[in-house]
Order: sequence, then structure tokens, then C-alpha cells
Amino acid sequence: MTKNPSNLADTMPFAKLMGVKVISAAKDRIVGELLVRPDLCTSGKIMHGGAIMAFADALGAIGAYLNLPDGAGGTTTIESKTNFLGAASEGETVRAETTPIQIGRRLSVWQTQIIRADGKAVARVTQTQLVL
Repeated sequence: MTKNPSNLADTMPFAKLMGVKVISAAKDRIVGELLVRPDLCTSGKIMHGGAIMAFADALGAIGAYLNLPDGAGGTTTIESKTNFLGAASEGETVRAETTPIQIGRRLSVWQTQIIRADGKAVARVTQTQLVL
């Protein structure tokens, strides 16, 4: 994966398939957006919980990647917890901000807040990434 923030999501096939857009990426803050397309929704035309979790996971993985020590083989998610706080409807664009809670030699913990354009919370996700 290249460390060029403008195309980090494009290097992850599933994030690219979902349409994740990285707005900014630094070691201590990743911001992304995602259009809630019909194929990312439940039958009720709201963003599927799995899509919410996958969006957050992609941004947490980018944060962990940007903080990898030299020589590390990569990173992988080993734990994730999601609080679903509100719905995002088909056609809306959601925005996520991911920040580190802890960055260590072998593990990093990331928190992602996902909001709608009106500022209402959709979810808060906490995940742990393992250095490979």
C-alpha cells in the first residue's frame, strides 16, 4: 500500500468497491467520506450496519498503516466494536473521522466517529489493529 493519502482507499479492494474516499490522512487523523448507495443499504433504504463497520475498518486500517514501524509486514484488524447511534439514508454522504486511542509497537487502537451531513451521529467504532 502506498503512503500517498489521496489514493490509500483505492489500494484496498473492498474499500474501493464500497466507494470510500479519503479526504485527508495523517498519522493522527484520517477523514473519509462515503456515498450511501442503494447496494450499501438495507431493504429500508438505510445504510447497512456491515457497510458502516467496513467504512470505519478501512479508515482504521489506513491509520494503522501510516503508523507501521519500518520493516513491518502490514496490519490487520483483530477486534472491532460498533455503537450504532442513528441512521443514514440512501443518497446521503456520510463522513468519518478516525483518531488513535493508543499506538504501540504491536497494537494500535482506533476510534471512528461517523456522522451525516447534518452533523447527527451514525456510529462510533473502536477497533484494534495488529502489526504483522
